Amino acid sequence: MNMKRTLFSVAACLTLVLSADICHAQYRTEFGFSLGAANYLGDIGGDVLTRRDFVADMKVHQTRTTAGIFVRHRVNSWLSIKGNCSWARIAGYDKFSSNPARNTRNLSFRNDLIELAAIGQINFIQINDLGRSFRHKDNFRAYVGAGAGLVYHNPKAFYQGVYIPLRPLQTENVRYSKVTAVVPVSGGFTFTFDKRYKVGLDLSWRTTFTDYLDDISTRYADPSTMISPLAADISNRTDELSNIPSDFAENFSPGSKRGDSSHNDSYLTSTVEFSYAFKGRSAFDKPHYPWIKQRPSKYDGPGKVRYKVRKIRPKW
Repeated sequence: MNMKRTLFSVAACLTLVLSADICHAQYRTEFGFSLGAANYLGDIGGDVLTRRDFVADMKVHQTRTTAGIFVRHRVNSWLSIKGNCSWARIAGYDKFSSNPARNTRNLSFRNDLIELAAIGQINFIQINDLGRSFRHKDNFRAYVGAGAGLVYHNPKAFYQGVYIPLRPLQTENVRYSKVTAVVPVSGGFTFTFDKRYKVGLDLSWRTTFTDYLDDISTRYADPSTMISPLAADISNRTDELSNIPSDFAENFSPGSKRGDSSHNDSYLTSTVEFSYAFKGRSAFDKPHYPWIKQRPSKYDGPGKVRYKVRKIRPKW
């Protein structure tokens, strides 16, 4: 008897879970947009110490803007897949650095990043009935995620009143691509209101497969080997400073270190997301038996539909 009760309880629980999932199946896909802040992590700017990993070397006042659109589909109660298209502007300036060597280097850049990515999100916290209304209209989900994508980028430097694209100049005598792979890692949460409307916060770190988001990676090139005088001028901008410390006089000659090639560039985004879940057809919208078909009946009025049984049933 105890075994029968246990099996009955398990079956009842599974039925309730599956029924809830089917009932909300029509709200699985959502479309939305995001808006927030972007921060660059790389070789330009930074704090007083030499290069440090991750956010320890980030300058908050160099924060720029990001925006995007996305589609998210809930595969099941714990897994969602998100397709994201976003734009982010990142920037860095040595003149704002408190590190004397970087400050004297005097390089700067701005880069507009266009990203396409697919991200899997795992919900590790779920509250399906906020406020205990017993109507399951509002919920809360917290998630972590990771994925893969591509980024188009084109770094530029402000020089003599205009922004100059740096990639064609090959300031280190290196050709690099405008497109690079990116691995986004994220975490955040969402609130759902009235089943359809969602608002959330997403924090993402994106590591790239290039060290040239800022056009800096290795060493100073010989000006005589560069493709143009403009490339030579932009690659070394210490001469624009009025006072160069004598300790750094030899730091900016050909062959000297210009960047740190041991770490690729990355960037952070912090965004607020707004989305709308579309109502599709759930499993309850379809007949549960294959031999039952909807047909109009002569006994019903206009627009009426009655279920009738087919004469030939399918073979089992």
